[in-house]
Amino acid sequence: MSSLKDTKYIIGIDLGTTHCVLSYTEVQTNEDGEVPRINIFEILQTIAQGEIKAQPLLPSFLFLPGEHDVPEGSLAVPWDPDIDFTVGDFARQRGAEIPNRLVSSSKSWLCHSSIDRTKPILPWESPSETRRVSPVEASGRLLKHLREAWNHEMASGNPEAKLEDQEIYLTVPASFDAVARELTVKAAESAGLSNMTLLEEPQAAFYAWIESQRNWRKIVKAGESILVCDIGGGTTDLSLIQVADEDGSLALKRVAVGKHILLGGDNMDLTLAYAIQAKLAQKGTKLDAWQFRGLVHSCRAAKEQLLNNPDRKEESISILGRGSSLIKSTIRTELTRAEIETVLLDGFIPMCSSTDYPQEKSKVGIREMGLPYESDPAISRHLASFLAQQVGGADKDSEVPYPSSVLFNGGVMKSDLMKQRILDVLNRWSGVENEMRELPSSDLDLSVARGAAYYGHAIRGRGFRIRGGTAHSYYIGIESSMPSVPGIPTPMKALCVVPFGQEEGTELDIRQREFGLVVGEPVVFHLFASNLRKKEEAGEVIEDWSGEIEEISTMDTELTSTGGDEGGKVIPVWLQIKLTEIGTLELWCVSSEDEDRRWKLEFNLRESDEKRE
Repeated sequence: MSSLKDTKYIIGIDLGTTHCVLSYTEVQTNEDGEVPRINIFEILQTIAQGEIKAQPLLPSFLFLPGEHDVPEGSLAVPWDPDIDFTVGDFARQRGAEIPNRLVSSSKSWLCHSSIDRTKPILPWESPSETRRVSPVEASGRLLKHLREAWNHEMASGNPEAKLEDQEIYLTVPASFDAVARELTVKAAESAGLSNMTLLEEPQAAFYAWIESQRNWRKIVKAGESILVCDIGGGTTDLSLIQVADEDGSLALKRVAVGKHILLGGDNMDLTLAYAIQAKLAQKGTKLDAWQFRGLVHSCRAAKEQLLNNPDRKEESISILGRGSSLIKSTIRTELTRAEIETVLLDGFIPMCSSTDYPQEKSKVGIREMGLPYESDPAISRHLASFLAQQVGGADKDSEVPYPSSVLFNGGVMKSDLMKQRILDVLNRWSGVENEMRELPSSDLDLSVARGAAYYGHAIRGRGFRIRGGTAHSYYIGIESSMPSVPGIPTPMKALCVVPFGQEEGTELDIRQREFGLVVGEPVVFHLFASNLRKKEEAGEVIEDWSGEIEEISTMDTELTSTGGDEGGKVIPVWLQIKLTEIGTLELWCVSSEDEDRRWKLEFNLRESDEKRE
């Protein structure tokens, strides 16, 4: 988004792993100058066959029924009476019964770099004759439903209120890399949404806290840091916000972001399903793979009921049988609160020490191409590693104090049991009993969307803005100039092109040194990132970067040779970097001899990673 448009609404969209939320607020202030209230849009969706209802949450599930799975016309919505799929509440319900027709966790698949996220691979492990979509398309269908539901309700007879014409802030995990962000943008564009800005989810959650706490300046003080602990359905996102004193006023700056941790509610649902499966096996009941996938979805629903209702002791679970009489062969059991506490607390948030980091397990040579979940499910160990790296680490020039407050976010954190365990772990590490404060959260299901809408007012100067910029430093691989040595590959250096904290929408020129660009033959470009190194400036070259910088993407391409250049010619160039408002990276290679000759590389999709001019 190059400029603030003159629109009627500011829209905040939380494209979540478990559910989606859409918030909105009017752009214009009230007559008294106050910022308009932020509202949650009730999303019309199918909740049962032939029945629709508007609800604040749109479950992030896509159901692709077969020929006989639902009656004809039972999925109709007002804007599409002939629709042959459904998203939302009924998709989650019916999909739990027919799991090979259900697409879930599409957001987690968007950041799976080992597969082609633009190809139809979901539902994962479904039979070959099953209808399939790509992770990008699945996310796009969720966003398209939001657009069509909004336009049906808000833009009927008022075309200026169409969602695609409003100012949209779409949230993504802070740990999403440039490729995952671009894929999210592609999903939104496929849904007809292009006027948008991406915003980190932990920041959005913090904006929601600011919006809900009118006297927040009295709650925090200069010099302290705040941990944002966001544990959602698919990922664990850890960020640190530092409070500073600038000329007598408080300032907030996001100073650290953890690595992408594919660990959250999905892992917990799977763990509970294995526990139930073992319990049934002891009674002589065995489940096949089809039934087990259905059990996972049933455990998700039961877990949410138990965690959100402290007085409830157990929740029933039903698993469809495989015989001719489904009713008679339905398997029934229950998930108890005691099982929740034992399996989830001890398994995912153990009371470990501050030096107890994630345990690496030996990898099997050949593995399935499913989601790359973390090998160590202990969230507390990942938290220990994050704080050890970011609090008082090697980067002494920007040392961040140990957090004194925690802001929780994500569906898992709706449980008081889980929140208290994390507070207990942090207090043990700090060595001061009950020192850690929990900042009061607004509705955890709605806070990210609400905070995204608030951000739209903040950038207009009508609210408090957190300083952020990029959550990583980005680097391009530069091949060393040295003689060939038999058996030893040519070393690759890392050139910093985007420093940590660089603001979106800015440009950088790297003219202080010249590079050689190979044109007219196939070449590969390497994109690296780091959330640990924060001191480099654009143009700095790092020779020894093992362990702190990791490769996140490669481009196999052939840059067009122009002006009669022979294939394989090396052109002397300087670099121009553009970091767009949506967080994607444009790298321009400009000829040092003729600046009208330039090549543009844009990091986006895996099979078409570069756009050349």
